Amino acid sequence: MTGAALIGLGLTAGASAADPIKIGIVTKTDANPFFAKMKEGAQAKAKELGVELQSFAGKFDGDNDTQVTAIENLISSGVSGILLAASDTKAIVPVVEQARKAGILVIALDTPLDPANAADATFATDNVKAGELIGQWAAKTVKDPKSAQVAFLDAIESQPTVDVARDQGFMKGFGIDVKDPSRYLDEDDKRIVGHYWGNGSEEGGRTGMETLLQKDPDLSVVYTINEPTAAGAYEALKAAGKEGDVLITSVDGGCPGVENVKAGVIGATSMQYPLLMASKGVEAIVEFKKSGTKPAPTPGLDFFNTGVTLVTDKPVQGLDSITSAEALKKCWG
Repeated sequence: MTGAALIGLGLTAGASAADPIKIGIVTKTDANPFFAKMKEGAQAKAKELGVELQSFAGKFDGDNDTQVTAIENLISSGVSGILLAASDTKAIVPVVEQARKAGILVIALDTPLDPANAADATFATDNVKAGELIGQWAAKTVKDPKSAQVAFLDAIESQPTVDVARDQGFMKGFGIDVKDPSRYLDEDDKRIVGHYWGNGSEEGGRTGMETLLQKDPDLSVVYTINEPTAAGAYEALKAAGKEGDVLITSVDGGCPGVENVKAGVIGATSMQYPLLMASKGVEAIVEFKKSGTKPAPTPGLDFFNTGVTLVTDKPVQGLDSITSAEALKKCWG
């Protein structure tokens, strides 16, 4: 269990001391508030339902080795189910297959595996919708969307599952032809300034924004994979004296990000609900243990949709949203 944290929650009324239901949750990292809130949701629901929870996390975002070791430990400990926010959606699949062959229900959280059916189910934000909402907002807010210059601050090019969905959703919402929606970089719209992969970090957002500003100093809209990236992008724009000239959009709904909406740093963000992903996942594993029933996807989708909400203090006609004040009552982190 090197680099992983193990948390045992005691049994409460309703669980059999002879045969307790045991569940594992494996997240990308404890350092990101999104995954901390995800773990918190699993812990609270496990306590409520009287089941044992073992919790693991990678040392950093992208730490597949620690996640593999965590799943191997969970298989050995005899868990009934595993909740997994995978760092490398493809490399993790072989050990996930081992778990499923052992009769363990595996639910992907937030990020679908590659292929998605490598897990028994996925509980996640509709990331295409999250991107589409901020793209629509930007198109309705920027002075002239037909002549706008758009920069993309993505996450990790080699692990593009969620990023592609948000990125392509933004383009769809903004009115850019996405060509193949399962990938990026095949678009030929002249409004696209370029992409920079900043690892979902504030530093990456700052460096990426500096790089893309050099490519086009007159860019007017920025898509960011998450709110730390957006914060870094803003710092670069501020240093260049352009913070009032560029719309920044993002996805997450963490409290620091919502505060940045309130401060005018981020124009709009799409709020997701990590606590709900994990708590619903725990419920699904308990139901599977009791009845053998696997969770079903949301109708019309290939995953269980835990919802997304547009947050902005500059609402636009025809697009539902909530204010930063409302979002601060729902945010995480």
